[in-house]
Amino acid sequence: MAHIALEEGVPGIVGAFGFRPETAKPMRELAEILLRGPNSLTSAEREAIAAVVSNGNECRFCQLSHSAAAAEHRGGREADYEWIEAVKANPEAADVSPKLRALLRIASKVRESGKRVTAGDIAAAREQGATDVEIHDTVLIAAAFSMYNRYVDGLATWQPEDAASYRPMGKRMAQEGYNRPAAAPVGARR
Repeated sequence: MAHIALEEGVPGIVGAFGFRPETAKPMRELAEILLRGPNSLTSAEREAIAAVVSNGNECRFCQLSHSAAAAEHRGGREADYEWIEAVKANPEAADVSPKLRALLRIASKVRESGKRVTAGDIAAAREQGATDVEIHDTVLIAAAFSMYNRYVDGLATWQPEDAASYRPMGKRMAQEGYNRPAAAPVGARR
């Protein structure tokens, strides 16, 4: 049960957004820009950063929904879902580019504390071809998702138990984005 009076059966951040639409609007806009806006990193890569950070923060709702979005951006095949699970489990060994691996290291450090990011981390990312915009956006995705994770879990929002419930949500996020209110995933309580 949520800590405050959120609409029953509306999952995760969607329920919290419904409580305060005026704060939801800029948070949705930020997610849209960071995860789907013009960028040299693909939306799948940026969603993977969000999923890795959310997984590290133990935010079930965010890591499962953004994992599904990452997989859907790659095509939505079972192999794409297996790929994102491997990335979350061990970014160092996962099938990602050396540039994304370096950016995931930075994101993981930001998740713990922005002060953990070193000049060496930035140099390593640049050596792998990361641009200043990619580094900037990686840091901001990690910082924003740490906030989103704490928002979702700090209010004890309701979250579906079945991981498959997040796939339709991930598909909607990948196809339609973040600026319109999302429907509840299949299996949500109403």
